[in-house]
Amino acid sequence: MFASYFFYGCWDWRFVFLLAFSTLLDYYAGIKIHDSKSEALRKTWLVTAIGINLGFLGVFKYYNFFIDSFSNLLSLFGFDTNYPLLTVILPVGISFYTFHGLSYVFDIYNRRIEPTRNFVNYSLFVSFFPLLVAGPIERATHLLPQVERPRKFIAAHMSDGLRQILWGFFKKIVIADNCAEYANLIFNNSNSYEGSVLVLGAFFFAIQIYGDFSGYSDIALGTARLFGFELLKNFAYPYFSRNVAEFWRRWHISLSSWFRDYIYFPLGGSRGSNWLRIRNTFIIFLISGFWHGANWTFIAWGALNALFILPSVVMSTNRQHLDIVAKGKIAPSIREFIAIVGTFTLTTFAWIFFRAESLTHAFSYIESIFSSQIITNPFQYPELKRAVLCFIPIVPFFIIEWFGRENNYAIERIGLSWPRTFRWTFYSFVIFFIGMYMQTMETDFIYFQF
Repeated sequence: MFASYFFYGCWDWRFVFLLAFSTLLDYYAGIKIHDSKSEALRKTWLVTAIGINLGFLGVFKYYNFFIDSFSNLLSLFGFDTNYPLLTVILPVGISFYTFHGLSYVFDIYNRRIEPTRNFVNYSLFVSFFPLLVAGPIERATHLLPQVERPRKFIAAHMSDGLRQILWGFFKKIVIADNCAEYANLIFNNSNSYEGSVLVLGAFFFAIQIYGDFSGYSDIALGTARLFGFELLKNFAYPYFSRNVAEFWRRWHISLSSWFRDYIYFPLGGSRGSNWLRIRNTFIIFLISGFWHGANWTFIAWGALNALFILPSVVMSTNRQHLDIVAKGKIAPSIREFIAIVGTFTLTTFAWIFFRAESLTHAFSYIESIFSSQIITNPFQYPELKRAVLCFIPIVPFFIIEWFGRENNYAIERIGLSWPRTFRWTFYSFVIFFIGMYMQTMETDFIYFQF
């Protein structure tokens, strides 16, 4: 626990007190919810915990957004407003550890678990350093029992964790950071490029955000395994999904399942009329978009994904494709391949809103794609000629991901049956690519800002 707090304090020691207060609040509220005899008192403590947690989140993450939006609305009616804005930085990981604590009090209120009386154990559950700043969003039902029971060193778990860490670094450094260079260049200068270049920019960002976020998750899960912990799986090869509903079962799984269990199901889920299912779907995706950041672009991104998934919800086909695509086969069928490409295209289109600086920027970007020449060579510009080199690691990366899609992470079983020389040669090539493609400039993980 103390090491995790030290880790968090290395970013900004002042926000350690916010983390500690949030932890103490949920720990105490959990005990009071469990021990209270009346339902009214139990609900009072639940609402108190929710209100304070979301209050901190609202102040640090959303205060400026609401004030600015309200001021813009009033200005449309001729009112001149000058409300003060906060100049504090967003505490890293606040969305993640807030949701850790909320799931804990929710589960106690719903009598799924009993509260722990050991504050150190609970603090470690909330602040465990691999997941503290960018997830996955853990549940007390899953992680807390692991914290409370003794752990022992297992060599096989250590080597497995190191392999996953290695693959996570490859995703981040080789795939994400190099795609980020050109995605940033194209998005930041979108008015200067033709449609084909803008399509390339959207493609690079789609690859960047997957490599960046799933790469961090691999590093977090592998690091936790070194300490004897098994964290929740956060990604399951989402770009091999056959429809948008399957994509959201495979992307940021811990957040999607959190919203499903604590918001979607209590609202009624898929039960009831089509209107209720449509309403619940939009609520979930709008909240998911808003969770990602205080910008209308994220809300538009959530709404767009809701529109994409809506047909399968209305026709009750959203539970299709629960299996692994082309399981046990070398290649997908033509129908599956078309479905994968179509889903990736829709997802990449939605990522434009996620990446854009504003709604105006997003609509301008999309308009430029369809209003300018889209069938041209995107690498004709001098500053983009080297962008083609990004495909050198991207192609084998997705080939490895495809053949490893039935495993927890792509290289989990690669080389285990090979002679040691061949196995270590493969690992050496991965390390070589990491060193060769490493950027000279530091590139933060995207989800650190959430």
